[in-house]
Amino acid sequence: MGRKMKSVDEPDNAAFFWTRDPEFVLPGKNGGLDNCVEQAFAASRTSDLRTLLNSFLETAIVFIRARAGVVRVLLPDEQTLQVISAVGLTGEEMEAERIVDLACEDCGKDAFKHGLCSTDVYTCETRHGDRLSGQFQSVISIPLESRNSPEVMLGVFTLFFDTPQSSSGNAATMAISFSELLGTLIEHIKSTREAKREELLQERQTIANEIHDSLAQTLNYARMNTTLLSDAVRNNNELMATKYVRDIDEALEIGQKAVRTLITDFRSEMDPAGLLHALQTLAGNFEQQHDIVLDCSIRVADLDLPLEHEIQTYHIVREALSNIAKHSNASHARLIVDHLCGFYVFTVEDNGVGTFSPVEGHYGIIIMRERAQRIGGEIKVESTKGLGTCVQLFFPEPGTNWRTAHG
Repeated sequence: MGRKMKSVDEPDNAAFFWTRDPEFVLPGKNGGLDNCVEQAFAASRTSDLRTLLNSFLETAIVFIRARAGVVRVLLPDEQTLQVISAVGLTGEEMEAERIVDLACEDCGKDAFKHGLCSTDVYTCETRHGDRLSGQFQSVISIPLESRNSPEVMLGVFTLFFDTPQSSSGNAATMAISFSELLGTLIEHIKSTREAKREELLQERQTIANEIHDSLAQTLNYARMNTTLLSDAVRNNNELMATKYVRDIDEALEIGQKAVRTLITDFRSEMDPAGLLHALQTLAGNFEQQHDIVLDCSIRVADLDLPLEHEIQTYHIVREALSNIAKHSNASHARLIVDHLCGFYVFTVEDNGVGTFSPVEGHYGIIIMRERAQRIGGEIKVESTKGLGTCVQLFFPEPGTNWRTAHG
């Protein structure tokens, strides 16, 4: 499972590190090769932020006369930038640019202070000698800032040129204008998602109220039949007593289903800011409440999921963390959010005793699997004595049809 394990006599605060990422085996034939090929040639959703940014970036490159460009967004750790849109770079160049550290990137903290960074790739300490230095001559990078909160950094807009550029030239001036539009676009899309999520959560609360009213009627019906049952028993009317018992049992079954639906689906604690923010909050609370170090690694820059996917995923991750706190006796755990070959993958892993078994009373895994099935996903559990437990949720990226049907 790729973990450095703690010995029995080793203190809880001893150094610990994860040796490698948990494995993700794609479902289907050929080790998931068909899924990878299908994802590689699949068309992006028209509502996808990446699609909109690519179109915008192509226009910017033409107007500014650049050779290539990328738009990076800041990951939730606020230290790492990940490419979300790129035009004009080869696959090898894209791999070199895919993820950079904010502190060492030429478009990092200094540029955030001064507003723009114009770099000659042959003299820049960051760029010199990398794969791009032989393809381009200069780079212009501009931080993307929130218009509502100028101190908040959203990402970085970078253009690559095969001619020298200065920070006061026409290209830089136009790039600044485009960066302002890019920042506005990114912020608008995210705020629109949040508003829609808030609306859906309100709708669910309304449904919950309706279920509550229905449940009250069901309980009232059961109570009336209890009175009739008492009379039938007192009068030794076995036939009517049997009927009332059957009616009460049916009412209780209906009420039980209504309560379960109310609790598991509608009274959600989902954060209007989205799943990534909710998971970060969950991870922070976990570390405060338990003597377990939790590493939270979010490797997805933009997570646009239907509300149903967010709610079910949140509850699955929370249940997995709850199992760690209750049963693992672990000193360290980690939560990894990733996107691999068209699948969203959520991994919760610990370095505990590794005695997890669904048949020994851990009924939470059954509910977790039911939740995963609701969103077309699966749950895999790997638990080895002395080597900890790894719970992995994965589901394919929701398509347009699912979004249209479920919102």
